[in-house]
Amino acid sequence: MKRGPHNGRFILHGKVPVPVEDLLEWARWIEENNDERIVRQEDIGPYWVSTVFLGLDHDFSEQGPPLLFETMVFTTEDGHRTSVRDGYFNRTSTWELALEQHEEAVAWAKEQLT
Repeated sequence: MKRGPHNGRFILHGKVPVPVEDLLEWARWIEENNDERIVRQEDIGPYWVSTVFLGLDHDFSEQGPPLLFETMVFTTEDGHRTSVRDGYFNRTSTWELALEQHEEAVAWAKEQLT
């Protein structure tokens, strides 16, 4: 799937990603809607699971649907969050899939506690 004139830039209308051609419109939305970009974030013991809307397509092969949501697991060390080496990391294309991905990451973090 080739990128259109939007160059991989998206914003959310509700929970639906919409391509945006105008760079300034996209940048303004990203700056003003930081909280709306958070799908879900939560602490699981020493882990912090974060799922967010990226606003940019991270499917660099341009072969599949745009990868617009990212889930990562972090640990907190000395008051700073760092990504877990060889830990959970995934990207997907819809809000609904991002929620499923988040739950998988939460299950992964809970497994690490046992």
